[in-house]
Formats: sequence, C-alpha cells, structure tokens
Amino acid sequence: MAGGLMSNTNYHIAFDRMMARGASFEVDAAYSNPAGLVWGHEGWQLSFNWQIPTQNRDIESTFPLYTEENQTKTFHGKASAPFVPGLFASYHKDNWAISAMLGIVGSGGYVRYNEGLPMFIAPLMAGIYAKSSGSITPEMYDIDAQVKGKQYIYGAQVSFAHKIGDYFSASVGFRVSYYQGYYRGHVKATLKDAIIKGLASQGINRTAELINYQLDCDQSGWGVNPILGANYHNGPLTLTAKYEFRTKLNIPNSTSVNSDPDGLLSAFKDGNKTRYDIPALLSIAAGYEFTPKLRATLEYHWFDDKHAKMSNNRQEALKRGTNEFLAGVEYDINKTWTVSVGGQRTDYGLSDDYQTNTSFACDSYSIGAGVAVNVNEHVRINAGYFTTLYSDYEKQVDNYYDTKLSGTETLKRTNGVIGFGIDYKF
Repeated sequence: MAGGLMSNTNYHIAFDRMMARGASFEVDAAYSNPAGLVWGHEGWQLSFNWQIPTQNRDIESTFPLYTEENQTKTFHGKASAPFVPGLFASYHKDNWAISAMLGIVGSGGYVRYNEGLPMFIAPLMAGIYAKSSGSITPEMYDIDAQVKGKQYIYGAQVSFAHKIGDYFSASVGFRVSYYQGYYRGHVKATLKDAIIKGLASQGINRTAELINYQLDCDQSGWGVNPILGANYHNGPLTLTAKYEFRTKLNIPNSTSVNSDPDGLLSAFKDGNKTRYDIPALLSIAAGYEFTPKLRATLEYHWFDDKHAKMSNNRQEALKRGTNEFLAGVEYDINKTWTVSVGGQRTDYGLSDDYQTNTSFACDSYSIGAGVAVNVNEHVRINAGYFTTLYSDYEKQVDNYYDTKLSGTETLKRTNGVIGFGIDYKF
C-alpha cells in the first residue's frame, strides 16, 4: 500500500491512475483535499472503489547454523488483501461542503511465512546447539515453522469546508481509526528418525521433540485525530495544504496461546500493550490547468514518523520522518475518455535498529496509470494500476537475535495494485 510507515494514501482509484491528487475537486478530495470540494460539483457525489493489492515480503538471511548453500536461507512472505474497499461521499451547496470517507487508512492485509522467520529460527538453532554443548547440530533435526499475521487499520473520516472570499477555503474534520490484527504461528524442532535410532543403539533414549513454540495473539484498539485543510483557487492555479494530527493507538494483546511468554515470545504476552500510532501527515500540492483538457499536479508529503510511537520505541531508531514526492498528469481525450499517469518517490529515514522481521520498510518508486470513462453526466468509471519498485535493504548484525553469532539480512519487497471504481453525481 502507498504511504508512510503506518499510513495508506491510496483509497480512490484516481490515485492509482494519477498518484498526485492533492489538488482534486472531485469526490476523492474527501480524503486528499476536503477544502477544495467547495469548488467541485454542486450537490451530492458518491463513490465506491475496490482495489486488489499483491505483495511479496522476502527476507534473505545468512547465519552460521543454516544448512543451506552459503549458509543463506530465503524466507518468503506472501501478502494479500483480496478486497480493499474505499467509500466516499460529499455534498456541496453555495459556500459550504461536507464530505466523508471510509477506508483502510493504515497497514492492510495478511502475510504468511510458511517457513517461519529468522527472528525465531536463528535463536532456536543457537539454543539447541548451546544446550547440547554442540552435540546436536543442525543436520540432526528438522524444523517445522509457520508465521502468519494480519494488520488492518480501518478509518472513518468526516470534514466540513467553507469558502472564504473569492479564492480561499478551509476545512476541519476528524478521523476515527480502528486497529485489528493478529499473530499466529509455531516453531518446532524434532530429531530425525535416523538420529534417534542411532542414539538408541548406543543405549541413549531421547524424545524426538527438542523445542515447540506456539503463539496465538489477537490485537485491537482505536484512536481519533483532527484534520485541517486549506485551499487557494484562482483561475487555472490551485494551491492546497492539509495537516493530519497523529493518531494514538495503544493496542493490548489478547493472547490465548504463548509457550514462551517470558522469553522469545515476550512481546506477545497477554495484556501487554503495543503502540501502533499513525504518524502526523503534512501534505502540500500545486495543481495547474494548462488547457480545459490538460491538468497536472505536484505534491509533497511529510510523515512525522519520529514522533509516532511504536513497539519498544522503535521510532527513535529512525533517522527522520518520511518524505514523499508525487507528480501526476491527466488528459481528456474527449467528453467520454480521460487518461492519466503519475509517479511517487517514498524516502524513509530507515536504520538497522528500526527494521524487524514482522515490520520492515524499503525506499521505493511507484508508477501508476489508468483511465476514467464518463458513461453519462452522472456516472464515471475509474480503472487504474500501479506498481512499486523497492530498493533492497541490507543489514549486518554482530549479535544476530541474541545468538552471539553474526548474521546478515537482505529485506526485499514487491508490490502491485489494480483497482476499479465508480463515481456518481446527483
């Protein structure tokens, strides 16, 4: 999903096909530019949007106890969110406008690692080796592991806008965000049959199971944040600004299974609270209508991630907040067809201490394109696709997950989103 570390910005298909929507007067402005709706359609507008993102989150781990070639193992994570809806509504009359938006405002989707994660596997292997004084090596046992998780932050937003004079307007609103997620998984290590038989032949009786970690943890909670907006519109030029205050989310664990609450799985201990704040966001945009058919927008986002609290105060490890630069162009071929294209650069303030197996980010470029079809004066259909090209993030650790051994991780992501939507004007 597009946006900062805990934020999404792609709710409407117009974003997928153009990216920079901060100067919009259409119904998607209910999120991107609420103050601008006083220059939009007079009356009611409604919009329904459906996006299907696909994403891979792979971790390439190198660790001395792995038995794979070059002691390197790839943990493949498949993320999916088969149905990501976005609902918009606005009403404009004279100098006033009211708007509302429902969508997934943060995180979004499921991810599954069918071979577990290095943060669990590496300590397990090191623990077995240490406890056996080196007599049990990785070739002597099998590991069965799986980790899956879900993170959704649902948001409902309402804004009120008023036109001030001939060129200015302002908006005020708020958003209620509800977090829902879970972590479930297991890590088991069992001696191979041949090893057990070999020990038995020496008169040593040993059970197959060496370690068995189990986890089932649900999380939920909610928060509220104010949103302020401003718009200047004079002829072909539109200038906008919007500020979303930080949303405080302090999420308690509801853990039904935790086989190691005071050790490896301590973060998931029942009743413990985890911060998942949505960072404050400043967005600034400039739109220009070169001709009645050709429009372009430049936009900038600043996510104040350093002051959005996270688990174990991870935000303090960030070098700075997130910078995003967006640009988009759309062209009306005729009264029916509009084509558009756009791009986005996302630059995080990442550091080794910030990145974790369960939540990591990579700097990226996104490119989107699509069409809008005006079926008649009331109905518009939007279709768009964007893909994100991520830079791999590599980190080297001297004490890899407290194993007292060195390790290396290369964090990789891929992403693509296809979306369809329908706008209706009354």
